[in-house]
Amino acid sequence: MVTKVVNSSGKNKTAIARATITKGTGKTRINKKPVEIYEPEFVRLKISEALMLAGDAVSGIDIDVNVRGGGIVGQANAVRTAIARGIVEWTNDTKIRDTFTAYDRNLLVNDSRQKETKKFGGPGARAKYQKSYR
Repeated sequence: MVTKVVNSSGKNKTAIARATITKGTGKTRINKKPVEIYEPEFVRLKISEALMLAGDAVSGIDIDVNVRGGGIVGQANAVRTAIARGIVEWTNDTKIRDTFTAYDRNLLVNDSRQKETKKFGGPGARAKYQKSYR
């Protein structure tokens, strides 16, 4: 017997999340930590949006997410994208896909914004060093 496994990924800034979805009892873990005790609370709520929107589709699957890089909010956005993509791929349900898209397009599409590169003549991308005439 072959067990069904779905791998999905999500990116935001420099954070990369990889989700593995298998048949199970409805457990969700992020870096081996249950989502129920994931801190801070704002991040936990952001991640659980995808789980709440999916409804009963999540009750029969286990979701394991590994996330690296970036800050806490970037990681949260990457995790929710990976989870939502995995749920859509697992269920093959267009109704769930449409629900995710209507709620927030970034649940299924990576946020592609990146830091602008530093230019010469200044400390960053746009700021320039001061000049004095006297």
